[in-house]
Amino acid sequence: MSMNLTLRIWRQANPGTPGRLVEYAAQGISPDMSFLEMLDVVNEQLIRKGEEPVAFDSDCREGICGTCGCMVNGVAHGPDAAATVCQLHMRRFKNGDTITIEPWRAAAFPVVKDLVVDRSALDRIVRAGGYISMNVGAAPDANAMPVAKGLADEAFDAAACIQCGACVAACKNASAALFTAAKISHLNLLPQGQAERGRRAVAMVDQMDVEGFGACSNEGECEAVCPKEISISNIARMNREYLRARLVAR
Repeated sequence: MSMNLTLRIWRQANPGTPGRLVEYAAQGISPDMSFLEMLDVVNEQLIRKGEEPVAFDSDCREGICGTCGCMVNGVAHGPDAAATVCQLHMRRFKNGDTITIEPWRAAAFPVVKDLVVDRSALDRIVRAGGYISMNVGAAPDANAMPVAKGLADEAFDAAACIQCGACVAACKNASAALFTAAKISHLNLLPQGQAERGRRAVAMVDQMDVEGFGACSNEGECEAVCPKEISISNIARMNREYLRARLVAR
């Protein structure tokens, strides 16, 4: 059975133009569609009427790439836990519902157009220290550098971050602490990351501040909307790493 919905979508032509919510009717929507497939149908209807389609980000549409992302009824990635907006399906809504769709809201994520925001600030945080300096060559044997199972598991969990920015969008302070902490943790926990451990923590946290993200007030909204369920315990680790590096430098 198809659904008819009312969509209130943020439309903004460019960064220098004020935006506003515009109401659209989405008709004949299948409950089996993903949220982005529903937007595709709406865009096809707009194009047929000679109107400008809604701009939104997407790539893999499998919850892997982190490209997609928007606020759905005030929740980053929508009502499903541990899922990106591309994994959200229309069966989570009822026929006749009104759905409000907005971009990520953060000073560090300026709106490019409609639901598309510039998340390059996250790239610059990674560039500041999200790497290790190792000689390139053939892959080493798996047992050449033993890693404790507990540390390997923690590093793997942190490395699951897909850089979608939902943590920033959900935080009332627009903090990138969970993202930055995940990137620091997954390298600092491993033997390969020890040489630059202190420098990495300082460089990435300092770059986070330069980009204009807010401070973490430890309220957990970031963890609640993270599609990969990354724990805020990583933020505690990041703070310890940063403080230790600063004290050692003194």
